[in-house]
Amino acid sequence: MERPELWLKTTDAGLQCIPGGFFIDPVRPVDRAVITHGHADHARPNNRAVLGTKGTLDIMRQRYGQAIGSTQELNYGQALNMGGVTVSLLPAGHILGSSQVVLEYAGNRVIVSGDYKRRRDPTCMPFVVQQCDVFITEATFGLPVFRHPPDTSQIEKLLKISSLYPDRTVLVGAYALGKCQRIICLLREAGYTDTIYLHGAMVGLCELYQRHGVDLGSLAPVGALDKESLKGKIVLAPPSVLHDRWSRRLADPITAMASGWMTIRARARQKLVELPLIISDHADWDELTQTITDVGASEIWVTHGREDGLVHYASTLGLKARPLDIHGYEDEES
Repeated sequence: MERPELWLKTTDAGLQCIPGGFFIDPVRPVDRAVITHGHADHARPNNRAVLGTKGTLDIMRQRYGQAIGSTQELNYGQALNMGGVTVSLLPAGHILGSSQVVLEYAGNRVIVSGDYKRRRDPTCMPFVVQQCDVFITEATFGLPVFRHPPDTSQIEKLLKISSLYPDRTVLVGAYALGKCQRIICLLREAGYTDTIYLHGAMVGLCELYQRHGVDLGSLAPVGALDKESLKGKIVLAPPSVLHDRWSRRLADPITAMASGWMTIRARARQKLVELPLIISDHADWDELTQTITDVGASEIWVTHGREDGLVHYASTLGLKARPLDIHGYEDEES
């Protein structure tokens, strides 16, 4: 039995599977890439060949066009032999098309989580637990301070504020891919049927989700609408425009931001957020630690985030644990 650290290596380009001849979520262009999901810090252009789910590849095609390289779709649960390594994908519950990468080689099963969460998300397949020997996990929120409340409680806050101030627009800063569509679905589930208005950067990705069968209800771009038309409305936009000139077209906007980082009040104050919404597409501390227990791995490797906290926790359980120190994965708007 060949130990996983002998055939899985951290390089300048990211995590490399040596016998398979591919990288997982490389941070610079490579010949063969297996991509866990479509966020730009994990799915980069200009690789020669890319393997992923249909959802992930469709996101990359929309964002990169021909720069995606040649593509190969792999369905969840379908196995593929790559240089003697059996590769399969499991749902990760992060965004549309997101996956864990399962590697079976030399008598070991290694699972690379990619970014993930355990709580319900109406826009994507839920995280699937599978037993493994080595679990390679993210740790974006890998400290005990990060315990996210139920999503429904945050949507209730949003709707309450909107109803209390019918002459103002509620402007919600949310990542354009995944977070935006999830908030829309959560609003619909809470009974909000009005048109939801979008910054132009959100429109194309919402249309992609709709093509994949995710019902988002009535949407419209803000476009050239005047302030009067946007009174009492909810608008979704990238966090970068919350205090930009673009927001001045709205009716005395109440600034909200949906992010796991809103747990830290100082972060909300720093970003001049009036209504912090703790909604994240990443696992919080309890989800991370529960997953370590659930997968039954004897070794835990941590790719990025608050690595030291999760490595320490795994070590207290008697597990071998180490950080991989992979740089290039961002978590600012998680």
